[in-house]
Amino acid sequence: MGCCSGRCTLAFICGMQLISILERQIFDFLGYQWAPILTNFVHIIMVILGLFGTVQFRPRYVTGYAVWLVLWVTWNVFIICFYLEVGDLSKDTDLIMTFNISMHRSWWMENGPGCRVIPVTPPPSWAPEDHRYISISGCLLEYQYVEVAHSSLQIILALTGFIYACYVVKLISEEEDSFDFIGGFDSYGYQGPQKTSHLQLQPMYMSK
Repeated sequence: MGCCSGRCTLAFICGMQLISILERQIFDFLGYQWAPILTNFVHIIMVILGLFGTVQFRPRYVTGYAVWLVLWVTWNVFIICFYLEVGDLSKDTDLIMTFNISMHRSWWMENGPGCRVIPVTPPPSWAPEDHRYISISGCLLEYQYVEVAHSSLQIILALTGFIYACYVVKLISEEEDSFDFIGGFDSYGYQGPQKTSHLQLQPMYMSK
């Protein structure tokens, strides 16, 4: 019962992670955020492997999923620090999120709740010709806080998934050990009847 409950809970957490990361991946694609897109793709693969290991009793897959969650938490902590501009980090740096390929920002910068986008004409002289220069105002929630909320949700799900992954690996290992103990995998657990190579002849007496 404990193993079933733990596995079901971990499977539910993996499902929630898939739903939330697919939602995040869509908006990262819309904002051309290449670094998060690649990292999200790896995360999707690892969550699927963790889900497969949970359903199919594969502790190695679940262990790999748990190890990845540690890296995933680290990445999301960095994202939070990046958008909150902790230390020398700046959210206006193109190199980190877009690999300096484009000048795009988070999709939520222009499409956040209540945001009004106003084109600025004429654009300043330093603005690239193939880019528009806009002014954004009236946002109920700034885009950096939306990104922080996304990363915070991922951290919560990852920490919960890590705890249950360790619990499920422990339960599966205990079940395998108990199965070995009762001879489930013991090739010497059963011995067939021994065949004798010599026949013993018993004398037979007949009465007259």
